[in-house]
Amino acid sequence: MINSILTRELGLTYPIFQGGMAWVSDAQLAAAVSNAGGLGIISAMNLNADYLREQIRKCRTLTDKPFGVNVMLMSPFVKDVAQVCAEEKPAVVTTGAGLPNLYMKDWLAAGIRVIPVVPSTAMARLVERAGAFAVIAEGGESGGHIGDLSTITLVPQVKDAVSIPVIAAGGIGDGRGVAAALMLGAEGVQCGTVFLCSTECTIHDNYKQKVLSAKDIDTIVTGKRLGHAVRSIRSPFTRKYAKLEYEIQTTGEELEQMGVGALRKAALDGDIENGCFIAGQCSAMVNEIRPAREIIETMFAQAETLLKGAPVWVK
Repeated sequence: MINSILTRELGLTYPIFQGGMAWVSDAQLAAAVSNAGGLGIISAMNLNADYLREQIRKCRTLTDKPFGVNVMLMSPFVKDVAQVCAEEKPAVVTTGAGLPNLYMKDWLAAGIRVIPVVPSTAMARLVERAGAFAVIAEGGESGGHIGDLSTITLVPQVKDAVSIPVIAAGGIGDGRGVAAALMLGAEGVQCGTVFLCSTECTIHDNYKQKVLSAKDIDTIVTGKRLGHAVRSIRSPFTRKYAKLEYEIQTTGEELEQMGVGALRKAALDGDIENGCFIAGQCSAMVNEIRPAREIIETMFAQAETLLKGAPVWVK
């Protein structure tokens, strides 16, 4: 059994977080991951505080294990969502798309472990000083909003920069990725793409089929012109967006408007033409629909086998 500060301090069986994916990470998926021994995470995304409170309370009817909430700091409802977290007290709050320092005092006072997603050593240091329990160092291989550095370069640099635990994210699709992350200095991993095809994930079947049929080169990054790059699976939407992104006559406002609701169309409606199917570079490693428990147990069994075999490299 792989043991780390995450299993000891958070009460997990396996040091794995399920990523907070908008329109994907609901109470059902979070509870399934937590029941399997990982940390399930509910995404607050861009919806209001009532939605989040409902999802937290639903999750508590489905599991008695620890779970977390992901707060997207660019949400128009972020203040209200932050307050709900302070009141409902999930075990963990992860954050993305900015610095969470404004809300951390209330979360910490409520006994919540705050674990921000960071794309750089500078941000890691800032949130450590603000009282973060750990950081999630997320490389550009991941799906959704990404930074410039790859996981294999970001994780060890963040590990050297802070004294709090580091969780690796981005491109981790099986036990080999878990083992590699631990060797880079991480205390655990966060995975999103692998759970898109879990039995308990409620996204449209068209979305799952896009992941299952993806090849190694089938993701694309768009949105760099707007300053927030996003990785997703190639589709009619991304082809159109990529074409327009660097045409001089296309304004930033037009690009922003084009992206509004595209993920929802993919996740809820399965809209092949207009949906944005967010997923990471490990999509091609996801080949079947399986229960979350089987996904996690298989990953960690493989990781343990690899780690136990490490002495073969040392003579």
